[in-house]
Amino acid sequence: MRRLLTLLAVFATMVNVKAQTFDFNECEQSLKQTTFKLLAPPDAKNVTLRLYNEAVGGYPFKVVKMKYKDGMWVANVKHSPKQPLTGKYYTFDMMGDKVNWHETPGLFAKAVGANGKRAAIINLDDTDPFGWDTDTRPSLKSPTDLVIYEMHHRDFSIARNIFAASPEGKKLNAGVSRYPGKFMALVEKWATDYLKDLGVNAVHILPSFDFASIDEESKVPKYNWGYDPLNYNVPEGSYSTDIQNPATRIREFKMMVQALHKAGIRVILDVVYNHTFSIDGSNFQLTWPDYYFRKTADGKYSNGSGCGNETASEQPIMRQYMIESVKYWINEYHIDGFRFDLMGVHDIETMNDIREAVDKIDPSIFIYGEGWSAGSCAYPSEKLASKANILKMPRIAAFSDELRDALRGPFDDDKKGAFLAGIPGEEESIKFGIAGAIAHQQVLLDKVNYTKTAWAEQPTQMIAYVSCHDDMCLFDRLKTSIPNASMEEVIRLDKLAQTAVFTSQGVPFILSGEEMMRDKKGVHNSFESPDSINRLDWSNTVRYADVLDYYKRLIQLRKNHPAFRLGDADKVRATLEFLPTQPCLVAYRLKGNAGGDSWKDIVVVLNANREAKTVTVPAGKYTVVCQDGKINEQGLGTVTGPTVSVGPQSALILHN
Repeated sequence: MRRLLTLLAVFATMVNVKAQTFDFNECEQSLKQTTFKLLAPPDAKNVTLRLYNEAVGGYPFKVVKMKYKDGMWVANVKHSPKQPLTGKYYTFDMMGDKVNWHETPGLFAKAVGANGKRAAIINLDDTDPFGWDTDTRPSLKSPTDLVIYEMHHRDFSIARNIFAASPEGKKLNAGVSRYPGKFMALVEKWATDYLKDLGVNAVHILPSFDFASIDEESKVPKYNWGYDPLNYNVPEGSYSTDIQNPATRIREFKMMVQALHKAGIRVILDVVYNHTFSIDGSNFQLTWPDYYFRKTADGKYSNGSGCGNETASEQPIMRQYMIESVKYWINEYHIDGFRFDLMGVHDIETMNDIREAVDKIDPSIFIYGEGWSAGSCAYPSEKLASKANILKMPRIAAFSDELRDALRGPFDDDKKGAFLAGIPGEEESIKFGIAGAIAHQQVLLDKVNYTKTAWAEQPTQMIAYVSCHDDMCLFDRLKTSIPNASMEEVIRLDKLAQTAVFTSQGVPFILSGEEMMRDKKGVHNSFESPDSINRLDWSNTVRYADVLDYYKRLIQLRKNHPAFRLGDADKVRATLEFLPTQPCLVAYRLKGNAGGDSWKDIVVVLNANREAKTVTVPAGKYTVVCQDGKINEQGLGTVTGPTVSVGPQSALILHN
């Protein structure tokens, strides 16, 4: 059986065992026997393997006491070559007795049954779709060439058929989804065609590993984002068309990746190694109690994740687990990038080791994360992979909450506006974001909202965005923070916000549906809200066709013009020149043919005021390509410096 993952974990033990090499490959089949291995404390009692015919329920048909050998607990189960254990299920139990079982599918199950309680024995070769061996990662020269589209599987497709059956959908020949809410929806032509037409070249899929909050066998739909890990290395069953077959979810996930790759779209996986769904029910805790979790000085579990626990990435076994898990998703599922949830919980050394291991496979694989934690961590802050320490993590990126909140207002107060609301004072923070969070001679760092130092060495280390899944979407935030705004104003400000994102020197990122004025009925944290709150309303592609067209043209503008994605700090400092700011107005020039651009002396003006403003620019004759909510790279007219007028609540883009 090929591709039987070997996980090597070198660690200094907590229980006076000599440092040694451990094999996390928990199930390995040969013709006449299957070997099971478990990494657990050498002094554990009653370490037991249980074999089942069923994924759920029933009693084990075989129970084997495991023996400690060469740093692992091992059990060899003999069988006939004609009757291997393929299709059976297993669990480990290192604390059980005849009355109470404490079963776990292990740390690194590669296949599981319904709800992930038992690991499944399968041949991974059988899960490869046709042509998988020739599947190719879409090329990428620089992370700044990415256009990242964050999506939840269910949100994206669950309401597609409502639109397809509508008069508008029928008129547009909108595709129907055979698999709404499933991995397979992204295999369908309507989905890949839509993403290609929009112009995105990377989808960031919310957690797609096996998570704990949804009963996969329930006939009543239940929603969750999935930030509650159960089995880190198996796709989630609720997104599969057949949860009873452990191989189906694996095959369908691969088919999804393959279809997106054929469309020229990379796949970024949202990974949540910073905490588990619970402590007592965690596979970590059930195999090596208290090793994988941090504790405070008084012996309590630390809660830097805000979810009741935080994992200890600095522990050698946990560090190697994270490295090998990332490598497994790359090698087995052809994943192209990783977004680390609450990356600020992890330690710097671990993140750098992950980057190094990934580089050996493909340096173009993009790694970024949330540069913060959700609470205080039981680990020195100077050693944590927070945004403040990004300079210590080359080629790892973080989200810029400076740009986000300078545009729309603070995360913790939905009603408070900022630049987009016409409230002055955030201009320097927006300049900081436009430059890509690097040190720039014209950015006054003491006036930037959340940081007084440049935290990025390169602009490729900054994610530019204005909203994402765990916050109000842009439409709702504008309506809440500017309650008297008309729909026309909201549309203008929506376009203005994304123009700031897509003309910044960082890596642009949008939440799915923003291009169609998505709303979530004002819900800030919709992690378990129903479909009626979270689903994309595809009829908005018709209702707000002008907005969708603007997004397409804005994305294409960035793609067509390397001046907006220089990807190098020295080039940014040499060519990006800020023009004098005004209250709620930021303007800058990209001098010469920046980055080899065909356009010379590009001027961008972002005006959030409710009235037109006059801006001084270098003398010359300019072609207007963005004005009053319209984009046309062929030109919307011409203007002559040294002064130009920019319309209210809109962007102006010119080139000489």
